[in-house]
Amino acid sequence: MYKKVYIAIDDSEFSKQALSVATKIAKVFNASLCLAHCISEDDESKKNHGVQLLEKAKANIADLTVETQLITADSTYGLNGITMAIASSAIDWEADLLVAGTSNKKGLDRFFLGSVAEELVKKVDCSVMLVRINQ
Repeated sequence: MYKKVYIAIDDSEFSKQALSVATKIAKVFNASLCLAHCISEDDESKKNHGVQLLEKAKANIADLTVETQLITADSTYGLNGITMAIASSAIDWEADLLVAGTSNKKGLDRFFLGSVAEELVKKVDCSVMLVRINQ
């Protein structure tokens, strides 16, 4: 069913849980997996951190074809810039499943902080799986 599974990762627990789910799905369908990390500035230290994060995650995945992408978002647009960069990257890679971790915020926290994961649902045409963990 899925041949290309895409996931944007960061250092959060939500991301780690989502990566675990994405990896399991990719293994079940023998799909390629794309690990992406988005930075908001063209800063050398952020690039280095992003590359290290991607390589560490890739090293922990066996028996799959894994590609990594470091994406730079336009910081002028804040969270929307990050969402647009991830969506564009997933579309360009021709993902048929995008997996994203989300915090399960409610009420005013959700209103003021927004949710990159939930905005992605509006911006991509592929299937989207949101992985929620309760805190």
